[in-house]
Amino acid sequence: MENKKRCGWCEGDPLYEAYHDEEWGVPLYDDDRLFEFLILETFQAGLSWITILRKRENFRKAFDQFDFRQIAEYSEEKLEELMQNSGIIRNKAKINASVANAKAYIEIREEFGSFSKYIWSFVDDQPLQPGLASYKEAPAQTELSQKISKDLKKRGFKFVGPTVVYAHMQATGMVNDHEVGCFRHKEVQELE
Repeated sequence: MENKKRCGWCEGDPLYEAYHDEEWGVPLYDDDRLFEFLILETFQAGLSWITILRKRENFRKAFDQFDFRQIAEYSEEKLEELMQNSGIIRNKAKINASVANAKAYIEIREEFGSFSKYIWSFVDDQPLQPGLASYKEAPAQTELSQKISKDLKKRGFKFVGPTVVYAHMQATGMVNDHEVGCFRHKEVQELE
């Protein structure tokens, strides 16, 4: 992989490069994985993504492998246990939001059959292809991420502002924001 051109944001850190090369921007339709990214993105709000990546396994263990069914049932004792866990981001509002989001996630699945069907309907089940020359051209949010954010909040989700939503869209392949010169741009495009 050393000779391949990557998006500029990930270069120089092996963990970032592996995430970029294997996961970021790949169209994702699995509800369990979509929820994992949603939880991680909400914890990332106000922090760098590399901080979250470095703690990802700790989050996975602490949050029962991101099982939204279990998280929706978390007790006060479990929430306090999470607040004492130095391996994750110990933000009470974000921890509480994970429970609210799990409950809202379940409701969306009941209404639409899956969260995937719900979220992908916003892009007509096709990843957006902005064709960025540089990752610096990527917006922090878009009209579409504002629309999705508003709908999620209406449904009871927390910490899902338009910037978090856009980052989720990028991570889960709803938008292919790989730089056009990046080796993953075309590979991800062909996965559609």
